[in-house]
Amino acid sequence: MKMNRIAIFAFLAVILASCNFSDTIYNEYKELPAEGWNKDSAAVYNVDVKDITSNYQVIANVRNRGEYRWQNLWLFVSYTQPDSVVVNDTIECYLADNTGKWLGSGFGSLYEMPVLVKKNFKFKQAGNYKFTIQQGMRDSILTGINDIGLEIIKAE
Repeated sequence: MKMNRIAIFAFLAVILASCNFSDTIYNEYKELPAEGWNKDSAAVYNVDVKDITSNYQVIANVRNRGEYRWQNLWLFVSYTQPDSVVVNDTIECYLADNTGKWLGSGFGSLYEMPVLVKKNFKFKQAGNYKFTIQQGMRDSILTGINDIGLEIIKAE
């Protein structure tokens, strides 16, 4: 009888852990080439937006390796609305402090830094939005950035 209770409890714990209770409507990472992120290469995300009544936080998640040689990172972020209107933005994010200590969270030689792109953003129309993120540094091939992600969360 005790084993049945443990098995039922374990089963329920697995089910509850797999449920998504957050207000995240989109979260995807693009792995970048090990040899570096080309200035002409963009990470592309297609987001299907249904709810246009809510406000959202749009976040770029940057995963860098310890060998990234700069303190900051410039990103060119754009999105194309369902009616083909394109909106461009330039974002500067700091990945390390003035002493070279990595910001964000991480372990070993991989660190992750969330970068707020849009705060309390409201989608104007329902449909498919195409987001693109490009590196805006002076290096043609930027080494040390592992992944770039896009996350969209309902604002509270």
